[in-house]
Amino acid sequence: MESMFHFLPIAIALMVTGVIAGLLAGLLGVGGGIVIVPVLFYLFQYFGVEPVSAMLIATATSLATIVPTSVRSIRAHHNNDNVDWPLLRWLAPFIVIGVVAGSLLVSRVGGPWLTGLFGVIASLSALNMLFRANAAPLAKQLPSKPGQGVIGTSIGCLSVMVGIGGGTLTVPTLTALNYPAHRAVGTAAAVGLLIALPGVITMLLAGSAPVDAPIGNVGVVNWLGFAFIVPFTVLFSPMGARLGKKLDSVRLKKVFALVLAFTGARMLLQVL
Repeated sequence: MESMFHFLPIAIALMVTGVIAGLLAGLLGVGGGIVIVPVLFYLFQYFGVEPVSAMLIATATSLATIVPTSVRSIRAHHNNDNVDWPLLRWLAPFIVIGVVAGSLLVSRVGGPWLTGLFGVIASLSALNMLFRANAAPLAKQLPSKPGQGVIGTSIGCLSVMVGIGGGTLTVPTLTALNYPAHRAVGTAAAVGLLIALPGVITMLLAGSAPVDAPIGNVGVVNWLGFAFIVPFTVLFSPMGARLGKKLDSVRLKKVFALVLAFTGARMLLQVL
């Protein structure tokens, strides 16, 4: 009975995480990773997992949860005509190349580096969105095809290393290149699937469970966390997509930036 009362708050926290992550997936096209990674990171440490192992498991588990969430989010954004399929067809192979490279690199990079990378990416993206909400784009249009390939590879590699779905980098990058905000969000949802699916498969094949992994781990993925989070992300992501359609682009950027700033600050404090 005592163990049940000990586990109940964790289960509730995971379910609440799923609700918030689902709303963010639909609203911002981020797959929920910016919420899931830090929550799992701290929860696993509560269970006695070392920070190095906790970050690795949180990253892989986040990617696993992003797969079904992204599928549901893509459908909602496609129905609103917010997914740029021609652009995705060109970017897809470059994103996958970056994802495979980043997934293999994760097993060779220490946890503090991954935690710091997460914090830096989130913080820089937040600053960009906050201070450039009403600013002119950095370019008039997307770069040439080779330039788009470099962007896709970079987004895939960096995103998979910290367990985010791609929206954290895809949305600010596209909007800085004079790309419509709502269409950037919808396209980012599809980028999230291109990152999460090959990413988690590569990590499962190349990685092994840490010796201090919590209950529910198979390889580097904690399937207990997956089971509690995914039903709520899938349920609430369409609601987020409907909410996102009602927001103007400036407000959408500000919401995105505030979430990123909060997450980035928490993760950076962990490694300082």
